[in-house]
Amino acid sequence: MTMIKAVRIHEVGGPEVMKLEEIDLAPPGPSEVRVKHSAIGLNFIDTYMRSGLYPAALPCGLGLEAVGVAEELGEGVDNVSLGDRVGYGSGPLGAYADANNVHSTRVIKIPDAVDDHSAAAMMLKGMTAQYLLRQTYCVKPGDTILIHAAAGGVGLIVCQWAKHLGATVIGTAGSEEKATLAKAHGADHVILYRTEDVAAKVRELTNGAGVPVVYDAVGKDTFDASLDCLAPLGMMVSYGNASGPPPDVNPLTLSAKGSLFLTRPTLFHYTASPEALAKTAGDLMDVVASGAVKIEVNQTYSLSDVVQAHKDLEGRKTTGATVLIP
Repeated sequence: MTMIKAVRIHEVGGPEVMKLEEIDLAPPGPSEVRVKHSAIGLNFIDTYMRSGLYPAALPCGLGLEAVGVAEELGEGVDNVSLGDRVGYGSGPLGAYADANNVHSTRVIKIPDAVDDHSAAAMMLKGMTAQYLLRQTYCVKPGDTILIHAAAGGVGLIVCQWAKHLGATVIGTAGSEEKATLAKAHGADHVILYRTEDVAAKVRELTNGAGVPVVYDAVGKDTFDASLDCLAPLGMMVSYGNASGPPPDVNPLTLSAKGSLFLTRPTLFHYTASPEALAKTAGDLMDVVASGAVKIEVNQTYSLSDVVQAHKDLEGRKTTGATVLIP
């Protein structure tokens, strides 16, 4: 056993339920890699698990992505060597810690062109952007897309990547400052969703046609307007609940609004197999290494300040990506 510091929760609730504790970390089991963390990604899904929106067996750790060095290898690991720079972006839970044991099929080697902070900030968010743009709805040159929370961690990646793919990008943001940030990262138009009629503005920008896809991680506050932004046969991609879960939808509503498609995807399903994970991560690494997509780490916190980090994330005080430093 090795003693490490790790954030644990023994009950669900607000940020204050997170405690930094000393725990025993067992040696890596067969096919596992112990990753000694240098940077840890902070994601909105972490708040869902902490609050109980996404249930987990308690007590438990938090965090799904981190980057570091392969410190110890379990029996049968042949795709990673000791000392390799590696990361993971789809669990297991427990990334908010000095180290974590991860199955070797979930570990991704980090290319030299990507630094640790960028890698930690882009694993989950970047692979989310990849499946949104390249799998859930394959963005084509000439498409016009709508991305909510365009100045957030996923949003800034989507804006850049979609522009690289030849799309016109309409984003939404909660402030002028965030709108400016989104435009600096590829958004052609940004709608201030708190003061502007999003659906009306999208119709105006598209000459009444609407958009073929909406990517919505905000949830409750934007869901209904998102449906009204879609062109006939358009796809509503609801992939987060930053403002709370979206309302229930009667299938007849989708019919009445233009035979719309509605999906609620997760990264876990899109990267369920080692092959799918490798393809998704490889596509992401390539586009970042090429310089077409830059990862913005706009906040860093010590792991001991994780409570404040969650408060700032939920209070919409952060932009781009945030990393925790163990």
